[in-house]
Amino acid sequence: MASEAFTNIAALLAASPVTPASTVDEIRAGVDGLAALLPLVAGTDVADIDIDGVPARWFSVGSPATVDDGISPVVLHFHGGGYVMASPGTHGALCSRLAQASGARVLSVDYRLAPEDPFPAAGDDAFAAYRWLVDQDIAASRIVVTGDSAGGGLAVGLLIRARDAGLALPAGVALMSPWVDLTGSGDSLIGNAAIDPILSPELVAHWATLYAGDSLADPAASPLFADLSGLPPMVVQLGAREILFDDGLRLVERVLATGGEATFAVWDEMTHWWQLFAGLVPEADAALDELGAFVARVTAAP
Repeated sequence: MASEAFTNIAALLAASPVTPASTVDEIRAGVDGLAALLPLVAGTDVADIDIDGVPARWFSVGSPATVDDGISPVVLHFHGGGYVMASPGTHGALCSRLAQASGARVLSVDYRLAPEDPFPAAGDDAFAAYRWLVDQDIAASRIVVTGDSAGGGLAVGLLIRARDAGLALPAGVALMSPWVDLTGSGDSLIGNAAIDPILSPELVAHWATLYAGDSLADPAASPLFADLSGLPPMVVQLGAREILFDDGLRLVERVLATGGEATFAVWDEMTHWWQLFAGLVPEADAALDELGAFVARVTAAP
């Protein structure tokens, strides 16, 4: 029997169904409408900024979002949405809960979306945001990069690009159901298709093509196939029902094979993107509390 949380998520999704035949505008409108139901944590301060032409939004709980005390951690978050939809606005509940749980200021990046701006635009914006944070004299040891779904792929790609550019790497990376293989080679893509109400193999393939075209296997688009050595400590959350389960699992396995530090946690009965439902689904709050504890741990002063 499905859990109450899974049933609640499925009911919310049924109110605005998305199919492979849906236009990008229909998909975006549905996600925006769903996000309007998701509450921010009480006391959340929000501030929009411009990062050299890339819009972003600060979230902080209990303190001004734009004030850096030089001590508290900073979370750089990349939202999911298949590279074609969503924004810091749709992920407000997730970001505010993560800010509360970690004691961090969360900077959510409004990177460019496909099909208007295909690969590598999103990755360029992600790298620009991280470089901007470092240029603000925020020590890399105080920064944790996070991402959900497609945003998880951006987060991993950012780490690889920063490493190769010789930039100091953040203290850690926390990923929620990351999409790191746009070629769709994971067994769970088909194996879990009947039990994941969020995604379908057809949607995943369609969005991958809208974003990356003929470059699906490029490591900059599918970081699962990149050199994953030398990355900071990584934690990955996976829902047992999601079709991208094997993306996260293989990512952890490949990081470990390089001698890196990576762990994953499987949440029973959870679907892809369950953390998005913070404030309405207790399991979403608990998952973000877990990631908040990770952020606090890896950024703690030695």
